[in-house]
Amino acid sequence: MSSASASVAATTQRPREELESVVIRFAGDSGDGMQLTGSQFTQAAALAGNDLATFPDFPAEIRAPVGTTFGVSAFQINFGARKIMTAGDQLDVLVAMNPAALKVELHNLRIGGLLVLDTDEFDERNLKKAGYAASPLNDKSLDKYRVLQLRISDLTMEAVKESGVSKREALRCKNFWTLGLVYWMYGRELTFTTDWIQRRFGKEPTLAAANTAALKAGHAFGETAEISGDISGFTVRPADLAPGLYRTVSGGEALAWGLVAGTQLAGLRLFFGSYPITPASPLLHILSTLKQFDVVTFQAEDEIAAACSAVGASYAGMMGITSSSGPGVALKGETIGLAIGTELPLIVVNSQRAGPSTGMPTKTEQSDLYQAVYGRNADAPLVVLAARSPADCFEVGIEAVRLATRYMTPVMLLTDGYIANAAEPWLVPDVTKLKPFPATFATDPAGFHPFRRDDKTLARNWAVPGTPGLEHRIGGIEKSYDTGHISYDSANHQRMTNVRKAKIDNIAHDIPAQVVEQGTETGELAVIGWGSTFGPISRAVSNMRGEGFDVSQIHLRHIWPLPANLGELLRGFKQVIVPEMNTGQLVTVLRAEYLVPAKGLNKVSGQPFKIGEIETAIRAALEQ
Repeated sequence: MSSASASVAATTQRPREELESVVIRFAGDSGDGMQLTGSQFTQAAALAGNDLATFPDFPAEIRAPVGTTFGVSAFQINFGARKIMTAGDQLDVLVAMNPAALKVELHNLRIGGLLVLDTDEFDERNLKKAGYAASPLNDKSLDKYRVLQLRISDLTMEAVKESGVSKREALRCKNFWTLGLVYWMYGRELTFTTDWIQRRFGKEPTLAAANTAALKAGHAFGETAEISGDISGFTVRPADLAPGLYRTVSGGEALAWGLVAGTQLAGLRLFFGSYPITPASPLLHILSTLKQFDVVTFQAEDEIAAACSAVGASYAGMMGITSSSGPGVALKGETIGLAIGTELPLIVVNSQRAGPSTGMPTKTEQSDLYQAVYGRNADAPLVVLAARSPADCFEVGIEAVRLATRYMTPVMLLTDGYIANAAEPWLVPDVTKLKPFPATFATDPAGFHPFRRDDKTLARNWAVPGTPGLEHRIGGIEKSYDTGHISYDSANHQRMTNVRKAKIDNIAHDIPAQVVEQGTETGELAVIGWGSTFGPISRAVSNMRGEGFDVSQIHLRHIWPLPANLGELLRGFKQVIVPEMNTGQLVTVLRAEYLVPAKGLNKVSGQPFKIGEIETAIRAALEQ
């Protein structure tokens, strides 16, 4: 269809079309407020009872030149009346606030999808910045989409002129005008956002008035304008979710709360030592607001100091936690080895990002699995866990504290940029039903030495410094198994190395047996994943099973040690596919441990898997 202009002549609106789910992406310059726009729409969808998943997509540059493709910021949301597993493959709606956003994002819009454009931004200067030789508004390149061309900037300025803001401030309100229009399209309420505006700009009444006016004007435009073609309002009914109290939660929030809950269940204080790095920084921001739960946060001068402070806190009887992304975890490596040698509980959160060195810091990847499982000098095993979704971070945080304290070991907890920043509905648990696992400390001086071990777990004594009669020292030099004193004896080193390995290996019997998420426990094909690939794998396997394909889904939370029954489970399938956002790291681990013919489906574009990519791989494997 050709571009659709809009007039403000009142008209009788057609009945709203009912949809099962919708994928919308808001895209614009990094100063256009797209993350704010998307987060507000997310809250509105959640309050309407929809299930949802989001994907905030940030530019890597702190402030790229305005109007360039390098500075495009986007926020994608998939919301619906059904169970939502991913942020969506193809877009149903693309809101592009400038030519650069259109240039970067158009390929994601499905044929026939709705394209909302601010034509005021499509001037010669902005077109040139975005790399257009000619305006796409005039060259028929958009004919395969439904295009809604609106002078959003002018309409916004008209809407806010009575509020007394400057021209620059007025133009910064256009994201709310656009949000109001999209609220009308999908029957969302304005109240949550108008209340938020009043809270956010309470001390700046002119800005509050301007943003509120812009939001209401965009909504009113949708109600009153005669928009040509088949562009009208839509209805997305509430999803059929289990009853209970829900809130929208990001991975960073859920993980912070899970770590706090875990330390409370262990009866410990939480110490968090960290150094800011993308995309791990939100964990520090969130934990720093939770002092009422006996949380201590420390922003160190560098990654090494952050890790050392956490190890020191654990030595003093707290739950020491540190976090970073891959480059920072590399810097923490020697300190992690210290925690392994001294056998102290420590949690290291790795929010993975794309590429070696600086790479693409705001893009997502799963390329730190080798680093987590193998990436230390000497034989230095630790526990590795991986969260599958934002909400799952809560439970994985608790499990990390449980294993770290029960086995006196570091635990590396893997998330990634997608999980950390994305959001989904979370059924708030009844914390009174969470089972405590109180940490125990040595108190009896009789026969004490710091490496006396529990017969079952092989965990050494945890003695708080200053406890009468339990004076001791620990450090990076090898210790005697029998006394805890420094030892250079070769036989003792062999024994200590073996016992540290056995302690971690034995954890395989203290974690749940691996289950099949969908399908049968034997068959033609298993698709096994870890981390944030859970959503696209789950939907792809469900779709292919609906078409009659013999395919099952397995998803790992416990990466090291692997579940005790995993090898037997995998050997029950003729083929194994492993979708990963790396070049094949879990594939290497599975082939090495079990000699199974696992094959990788690998993607390292900085973007999550699409459902269709996994479906194509399943179909190809089963139709050979």
